[in-house]
Amino acid sequence: MSDDNSPEDGDEIIENIDDEIPVVDENGETMEVGVEEELDPLEEALARAEKAEKEIAYKEAETQNVRKRMMAEKSELIQYGGMGLARKMLTILSDVDRALSTIEEDDQSAVAQGIRLLRNKMWHELSGEGVTAIEAKGKQFDPAKMEAITTIPASENFASGSVVDVLEAGYMYKQRVLIAARVVVASE
Repeated sequence: MSDDNSPEDGDEIIENIDDEIPVVDENGETMEVGVEEELDPLEEALARAEKAEKEIAYKEAETQNVRKRMMAEKSELIQYGGMGLARKMLTILSDVDRALSTIEEDDQSAVAQGIRLLRNKMWHELSGEGVTAIEAKGKQFDPAKMEAITTIPASENFASGSVVDVLEAGYMYKQRVLIAARVVVASE
């Protein structure tokens, strides 16, 4: 029996295969195996510097993109930051409008005049901040600004797709819909 590490009969141990088998190129000249051609240190340094410059330029461009995106988001937050408060104030304005609907137009009592004054002041402040009413009655139905609550058959007065009546007023805050107008639409 033989040791696991010892060679069996007929096996030769080759210590260094590079010494035993020479590598020959196409011209028949012996080549050294395992020796890499040494690069010029200057060329190597220039290659590393060029790679570093590209990475720096990429990182700077990425930083600029992040900065621009953050500025745009900040600008949008500043521009539309008052939407929540405007929405809340419009619900109060709606309540004031309902209270005014119970008061006769020729009522000159202090309470009636106070409610009218309050309503006008609230609307003045809201419109000064960029709130506008959505004009809907008689206009073409716009699903981006309006919500169709019901439909009625089209007639001579109202073509198909036009708004017949406004059930609840809608409002815009600058270029965004704050509250969609709830409307009745004529359809075929």
